[in-house]
Amino acid sequence: MQISRITILTLGVADLCQATEFYRFVLGTPPNTSSDGITFIELPGTWLALYPFEKLAEDISPEVPATRHGFCGVTLAHNAHSKDDVVDIIRRAESAGAKIVKAPQETFWGGFSGYFADLDGYYWEVSWGPMFEFTEHGEMKFKKNARQGIS
Repeated sequence: MQISRITILTLGVADLCQATEFYRFVLGTPPNTSSDGITFIELPGTWLALYPFEKLAEDISPEVPATRHGFCGVTLAHNAHSKDDVVDIIRRAESAGAKIVKAPQETFWGGFSGYFADLDGYYWEVSWGPMFEFTEHGEMKFKKNARQGIS
């Protein structure tokens, strides 16, 4: 039986080159642009793909309208290794053109996080949590004996 997992998360973007440079700078990971018209950013566990917005809607179906209206109910998250890393990543995002939506701060669940909107309006949470740790390959795991519920 195959294990279910998210392998690629694709963002529809207005300007592929600009979005590629934004994520190169913010994530600090060299993008793979070897496939024409799409950018892949190879991250541990799940890759991020950038594809022109209208073409992504068209690929789903010609009947899917290529429109956006505010918050769509989905956020992306980048979990950091420390509170200082959260602050640094948010600062990098802002210097690359992101809009800071919520400055990094202590959370009700015992962590530390902030939000930014990228160049295309996608909301990213950058957070650190005491219940998480990372494997040598960069995958996030719950710490042993960590509280697994948010109250």
